[in-house]
Amino acid sequence: MIDPQPAQNRTLSLAVLSGKGGVGKTGFTLNLGYALHRFSQPVLLVDCDVGLANLDVMLGVSPKHNLQDLIVSDLDAGQVLFPVEPQGLDLLPAASGLTHLVEMDEDAREILMGKLNRHFSLYDYLLLDLPAGIGESVLSMARMVRQRVILLTPDPTSLTDSYAIIKVLSSRWGLRSFQVVVNMAESAQEARQTFEKLNQVCLNFLGFELESLGYVHASPVVRDSVRRQRPFVLSEPESEPARDVLSIARRISEARQSLLPKLSSTPVLADLERSVP
Repeated sequence: MIDPQPAQNRTLSLAVLSGKGGVGKTGFTLNLGYALHRFSQPVLLVDCDVGLANLDVMLGVSPKHNLQDLIVSDLDAGQVLFPVEPQGLDLLPAASGLTHLVEMDEDAREILMGKLNRHFSLYDYLLLDLPAGIGESVLSMARMVRQRVILLTPDPTSLTDSYAIIKVLSSRWGLRSFQVVVNMAESAQEARQTFEKLNQVCLNFLGFELESLGYVHASPVVRDSVRRQRPFVLSEPESEPARDVLSIARRISEARQSLLPKLSSTPVLADLERSVP
């Protein structure tokens, strides 16, 4: 874990969202974190699914503390953050099965953000793995990050549910900046067609376009990495999915460089866009 020293904010905060479960969101978030770290940049992974936490399971680790401890105890964030290999990659784990924490109220969120605030700016990237769907906690966290990454698959239901979460965030808070990654794509053509369908619907009915970050090939490598509890960007770095995620990470890294002036003048997590009455 990085030592908490005062630092100017340099952190790019991203939330990975999906309209429905089963699209590989947690696996993608995990591998993206490792891919970003390959650029020698410190990364903090935050498992925000306090109902069905999975990041620790996918890593095969058993942290002593978790997100719940930050909310209900006097523990400092430094006592809860869990370092994983390699150095500079940390995890803030959630706790599974705690239904009373699935929808945190505003007070709980303020307590959590207050304890974490000074630690966030120690990282170049803050990756939030949000629960699927449009629950209040999901919407609240999604509107506080600098970038929102929508992960979907070519499945028509995934496309429909992805539009739903974009529509809610747009209509309630005026958010118009969304990046899209198509997961489990059989080909570049299928990924492109999936993105274009979602983009066209948003343009027609919401009045803005989406940004494509790329896609990740469907491959047994992904399933095998979950079973082995080891990210495929480490275990199979030459595989198509690993190359895809590294390409996405490179685009995000390049974007962060251009955003550094803005990052230094704003909190890591904040309502960065004007609310809609």
